Amino acid sequence: MRRDCYSRAMAYEPSLESLNAHRVPQWYEDAKFGIFIHWGLFSIPAFAAKSGSIAEAFRNNYDLAVAQTPYCEWYWNAIKVPESDSARHHAEVYNNAPYENFREPFLNGLEQWKPDEWAGHFADAGAKYVVLVTKHHDGFCLWPSAVQNRHQKDWSSPRDIVGELAMAVRARGLRFGVYYSGGIDWTFNREPLRTMADFMGSTPGGDYPTYAEAQTRELIERYQPSILWNDISWPAPLDDELRLFADYYNRIPDSVVNDRWLPMTQEREALRDLERRKALDAFLKERMKTQTTKGVIPQLPPHCDFRTPEYAAFDRISAKKWEATRGMSHSFG
Repeated sequence: MRRDCYSRAMAYEPSLESLNAHRVPQWYEDAKFGIFIHWGLFSIPAFAAKSGSIAEAFRNNYDLAVAQTPYCEWYWNAIKVPESDSARHHAEVYNNAPYENFREPFLNGLEQWKPDEWAGHFADAGAKYVVLVTKHHDGFCLWPSAVQNRHQKDWSSPRDIVGELAMAVRARGLRFGVYYSGGIDWTFNREPLRTMADFMGSTPGGDYPTYAEAQTRELIERYQPSILWNDISWPAPLDDELRLFADYYNRIPDSVVNDRWLPMTQEREALRDLERRKALDAFLKERMKTQTTKGVIPQLPPHCDFRTPEYAAFDRISAKKWEATRGMSHSFG
């Protein structure tokens, strides 16, 4: 029996026992090559520090590493930190204009966007699936979301970039997935981030967990993605996460979720305290000095279908399905 058929026959419950019985569908076992698209307001400045790999940034300049990563998509945070290369660039090129000013040129540029041509290139390259960043850490949504962001006005695209690309790639026989930044949203937490502990402790609380779940459920219902690719972590407790997974699998049985779903715990909440972050930073700074990897391997969560080593590789053969997650340079965006 094909695994796809097995998955369709099951009804999933919001428990680890039920969800961990979910099998990776055959289409994903066979896919081999996918396209990951980081495209958003950060694509206008398209700038980051030339600090080598992300791991090298943390090894060589830990106290400023988050603002000095090579990731262009982290531009909004980087320009908030005066000592960063991005802040100097932003002052010289954009005269310290608000990040929000990139919204208009990005939307105007959509007049030239042809999703059918993109899909054609992806298919010609041999890709079997496409994952689009629907909302990165800056919180800007690439679809006209009905879920209101009360912290940032007009912070979504009136043009349905997600829907248009989904239609285009499916017309070419490719699977479509959505990336969502569940763990970080700089419209809900505007604190400048410098260190790893800053980053780990910056997952917003308050009304953000409800917002993130509502948007994720909206993406599932509206676009029926074959891949649900969350980033960083999840802002709600495990029980809420398991209900989301069960509803997703029951809605789209031949689907998969990645491994960046660490649920909110008391330990993670404690990192919102500055003194606790200082203690963790002291430990991590020393630990980073002995690391040799150029990337990141996320911590294994209670449930996932596949792992996502980022600019990194496992040191042994993995029985768990995995996806090598990397850009065409040291940056994704």
